[in-house]
Amino acid sequence: MKIRKTAATLAVSLIVGMSCSVTTTQADEYPSRTITAIVPYPAGGPSDVVARIVADSMSRVLKQTIVIENVGGAGGTLGTARVATATPDGYMLLAASMGSHVAAPALTPNLRYDSTKDFEPIGLTSNAPVAIVARKDFAAKDLKEFLAQVKAQGDSVKQAHGGIGSSSHMACLLFTAQFGLKPKLIPYRGTGPALNDLIGDHVDFFCEQVVSVAPAVNGKTIKAYVVSGDTRSPALPDVPTAKQAGQAEFQLSIWSAMFAPKGTPKDIVAILAGALDKALDDPALAKRLGELGGTVPAKAERGPAHLGNLLKTDIARLDPILKAAAAESK
Repeated sequence: MKIRKTAATLAVSLIVGMSCSVTTTQADEYPSRTITAIVPYPAGGPSDVVARIVADSMSRVLKQTIVIENVGGAGGTLGTARVATATPDGYMLLAASMGSHVAAPALTPNLRYDSTKDFEPIGLTSNAPVAIVARKDFAAKDLKEFLAQVKAQGDSVKQAHGGIGSSSHMACLLFTAQFGLKPKLIPYRGTGPALNDLIGDHVDFFCEQVVSVAPAVNGKTIKAYVVSGDTRSPALPDVPTAKQAGQAEFQLSIWSAMFAPKGTPKDIVAILAGALDKALDDPALAKRLGELGGTVPAKAERGPAHLGNLLKTDIARLDPILKAAAAESK
């Protein structure tokens, strides 16, 4: 009896040892080939811009290329769902946003993923305020006039967004609900197409991260009324803050982040989180994000634990507000 027990114990120890050895070897060799980061929106949008900047810097840290692949559609949920079911080996990541992980769960019926259960958080990549922008010949001269005009004209005013559940959809729902506005919502397959139609005067206004709209505002192809928060954006120095415009309660910052599929080995997640942390310390990266209106997360706001907690907090905080705003906008 003793002999059998000993043999069984040895067998279990051998299996555990082999398993640990395989895991260690995987982590030691990672990354041994190109990594793909899925951006669940079309090229040119804020998530895409931030992802490319961050991936470029992370690639240098990891000494391995991170390739961006755009999988747009359904407000970012198609590409996000693809990563949720990907092999959890660290070679497919998700360049996510509040749209895919906070807004979509609240606004998209029959969502094919659970943003809190189907992913391993890696870390925040950027924060950005929201700008309220309009076609260049929109009559209102300032935010006060803009709010009065949109309220008076109701659904004759066309408001673009990048698809149900996108960050621009979320931002505009929160903005219009806060000020009692009821424009006609015009959905697009991402920020890029929506912005193009705003520039072409086919829609009236848009709510989106400064990262995405600053070039068009500075090029005077659209106009900006306000930037959320209390601090002016270096990318839009002439645009007043909500506080300066007399609407200090308009406080909204959109975050972008990196996730891996659920089940990705902890050692690999740690390698990716460490590479992201080093990338965010790069002054060149901070400068590029700053020029576009984004900010690098502070040290205390980095890493898997902070992102996981932030996601749960934001869902709890915004889910009822988004659902109520969406119901009112119908």
